[in-house]
Amino acid sequence: MQIQKIFIIAEAGVNHNGSLDRAGEMVRQAALAGADAVKFQTFSPEALVTRHAARADYQKRDLPGQKSQLEMLQGLELSLDAHRELMGTCRRHGIQFLSSPFDLGSIDLLQGLGISRWKIPSGEITNLPYLRKIAALGQEIILSTGMSDINEVGRALEVFRSAGLSPDRVTLLHCNTEYPTPMEDVNLSAMQTMAGAFPGVKIGYSDHTQGIEIPIAAAALGAVVIEKHFTLDKSLSGPDHKASLDVDELKQMVKGIRNVEKALGNGEKTPSPSETKNIAAARKSIVAACNILKGAAFTKSNLAVKRPGTGLSPMKWDEILGTKASRNYNTDDLIEEPDL
Repeated sequence: MQIQKIFIIAEAGVNHNGSLDRAGEMVRQAALAGADAVKFQTFSPEALVTRHAARADYQKRDLPGQKSQLEMLQGLELSLDAHRELMGTCRRHGIQFLSSPFDLGSIDLLQGLGISRWKIPSGEITNLPYLRKIAALGQEIILSTGMSDINEVGRALEVFRSAGLSPDRVTLLHCNTEYPTPMEDVNLSAMQTMAGAFPGVKIGYSDHTQGIEIPIAAAALGAVVIEKHFTLDKSLSGPDHKASLDVDELKQMVKGIRNVEKALGNGEKTPSPSETKNIAAARKSIVAACNILKGAAFTKSNLAVKRPGTGLSPMKWDEILGTKASRNYNTDDLIEEPDL
């Protein structure tokens, strides 16, 4: 069985707080941590929200004040030139650039920049015109499924199918859209539920819990894509910083996932190279329990099973009983195969 390398997305999101320098440093830190991609968010505030849209509770908590969603987002938008510069920074540091579009115009912007892998955020899973536009491109889609039930996920997949997109080009990320997500709400097994419900579609996990153990657990459960927010400084003002990993935690998470990835192996039950050398020391052989004269019959009383495992396997115990010794044996001598 071939184990697929887990694709790790370091979610920078809007944790750059509108600073291109900070965004560039996030690219560098994501690359140093060993992530496969660093992901930003692409949006036009005026196309994304009305001027009356309120902020989510976690946004109000982590970004106090009277700002509307529109005002908050206006300070977090990345320009076209900023996108180009960040893509160049990604190329120089050997990490893939990703960005989630939040409106139709942003899809066009990213398509014009040559994006070929699309990360759809949870909030767009019921946005039919948006889903159709991305599906029509025929490229790889990673779809977060926070706030959705299994039927809504199925309807989104049907939109993709109707556009001619093959299921093997879609990865569903189980997700909970609360920042941070309480452990009792993670429901990580729903990831596997989706795998069973939608054959041919890959599965993964987008995490908003505090800490690194849940994404590592997702890796062990078969996630092929894992996404996690990170920040350069959790104390910064902004909607996502407090629910994000810091740089050291990101490195620890990547290391943990890579270790799980190695530990999953190929699924074949066979001795590994590292343990083969211990077989002789840990297993046992049939030995003489006392001095045995040539021609004497082997019995339960004059045979024993002891280490090392360099002689006759104890699995041949029944075959040995009743046969006769072809030579003299001293106590603890290995019983030899030719005596059978």
